[in-house]
Amino acid sequence: MKYDDASWHYGGTFPDDLPNSAGATHIAMFLTWAALNDLVGELHRTELQTDLARLKARSITPTEWFLSACDEKLTNEDFNEEGNAFASYYYNETADSSGLTHYFADYISTFPNVESLYSVPDSWASFDQLAPVIDRRLTAWRSKVG
Repeated sequence: MKYDDASWHYGGTFPDDLPNSAGATHIAMFLTWAALNDLVGELHRTELQTDLARLKARSITPTEWFLSACDEKLTNEDFNEEGNAFASYYYNETADSSGLTHYFADYISTFPNVESLYSVPDSWASFDQLAPVIDRRLTAWRSKVG
């Protein structure tokens, strides 16, 4: 199952002044969070462990890692069982009447001063701003499915 694909974003209505990689940043931030919370799948822990180690050492940015390790796509293979269950809820389910998923609503509200969804900098500072929001969502989700 494919959750997201950077080409879906830069292939559509996308700011002309941004590189295509900006269409992957929001995806990369979520998968980076999953990787740092032991929710990634076997693929990352075995075949792509060198890339994962570089990510955990913060020697590359979330988007650099995602583009290198995932070919611009976020799929069920990227997560372990719990990671997929959480991604199905958080990344895919619509949060409210806005039509946004829980993740996109949180992402947009975390970065209210950026010009667009795609303007969030690919940086560890951005990740560190977003991670506690996802942490809270995971905790709430675990208490519901418990």
